[in-house]
Amino acid sequence: MLVTGRGCKRRRVMLNVAILAALFVSAEAAKAGTLDSIRADKTVRIGYIADQAPFASKTGDANPKGYAIDICNRVADALSPKASPLKRDYVETTLADAFQAVASDRIDLLCGAVTISLKRRETVDFSQPIFLTGASALLRADSPDDLQTLFLDKPAVRPASAQPSRGVIGVRADTTTGATLRDALGTDAATAKIADFPTHMDGLKALEAHKIDAYFADRALLLGLLGRARKPSTLAIGHRLFTHEPYGIALKRDNPEFRLAVDRALSDFYLSDDFPKLLKAYFGSEGPVLRSEIMMLSTPP
Repeated sequence: MLVTGRGCKRRRVMLNVAILAALFVSAEAAKAGTLDSIRADKTVRIGYIADQAPFASKTGDANPKGYAIDICNRVADALSPKASPLKRDYVETTLADAFQAVASDRIDLLCGAVTISLKRRETVDFSQPIFLTGASALLRADSPDDLQTLFLDKPAVRPASAQPSRGVIGVRADTTTGATLRDALGTDAATAKIADFPTHMDGLKALEAHKIDAYFADRALLLGLLGRARKPSTLAIGHRLFTHEPYGIALKRDNPEFRLAVDRALSDFYLSDDFPKLLKAYFGSEGPVLRSEIMMLSTPP
């Protein structure tokens, strides 16, 4: 009985040691986090939503392109060991699934027109801002007068006593834009019809086909749509902004070392001569103003 008791005790000790070792390995793996995993795999997974030009878009089998994609490629360059550049694995996702894809470790960097919000930070973390914009509308020259007044600040033509005819305003489905639009319309929201579209391009086509009278989205995205319109000269982008939309790179939560590395890469890039060139390439004459706005929100090195 004495030998058996010692044997059981020895087995319990060995079991406890094995459990502690497993916990230690798990803790070390968690501590290693995304950055070490990326370097071990020699691959960074860049997620994107294809319908977000000029921030992220894709044509055919080619790799995605856009301002946010270029920014994330710069970050990947900075994360790469000098002797072994990281491979890029581009992962297409949808707005409905994008943040869960980051949280479940299917995407390392979610890059696009991704607004930083407290609600989204319940699921993911964010880098420092990579862009700053706000919501407005794209209209036709013959859109209703009250929409011209609302978004373009044009003088009202209709008598003040006349019933507003807001017409039909399009928004992208699966976004918070519809609620934002109703807030912008205020007490007149009931006089407007809001139509949902699966993509921004579908909204643009509906606007040009006179199926809707305005399309409401972030102004930076509207600039991209204007460039893809059949007759850009017949359309105008609203001057008034109804939201404050800082865009960031979505990251997995609880990875402070990874976020620090990403933010450091962004801060270094913002101070380089290449950053204003990138802004000019995508946003033309608005580049200098955008650079000033982004720099005001950036984190010093």
